[in-house]
Amino acid sequence: MEPYLIWLLVGFGLVIVELLTGTFYLLMLGAAAFGGAVVAYAGHPFEAQVIIAAIIAAIGCYGVHVYRGRNSKEKMASVDAGQPANFEQWVDEGGGLARVRYRGASWDAHVDGLGELQSGALLYVLNLEGHTLKVSRQRPG
Repeated sequence: MEPYLIWLLVGFGLVIVELLTGTFYLLMLGAAAFGGAVVAYAGHPFEAQVIIAAIIAAIGCYGVHVYRGRNSKEKMASVDAGQPANFEQWVDEGGGLARVRYRGASWDAHVDGLGELQSGALLYVLNLEGHTLKVSRQRPG
């Protein structure tokens, strides 16, 4: 079998597996295999094929890494943001930790801004951090 056909088969295999994972790293490795196939088809030796494939793979994977790192900071707003919760009691008033009633259950919550709160006072959910709500007296804008 011709070397360029092997490179093409490996490339298509990686792209197909990438369709199942969705990480884009395997897509870059598939593109690198296609680059190796082009070099092999041009008649260059195996060492040149491997070098070109490695360069394409390194550049592609680095590009995916940078792209994912830059876009991972852009998180979607919490679906809970702006929803009302009712204050029940302080667990640690100095630390801002309280119990609130939200969606029919009692939740631990960190209250933004300290001060006097009466039982049943209306608070607004800012976000959910693990199993703890972050709430505020002001509705998030």
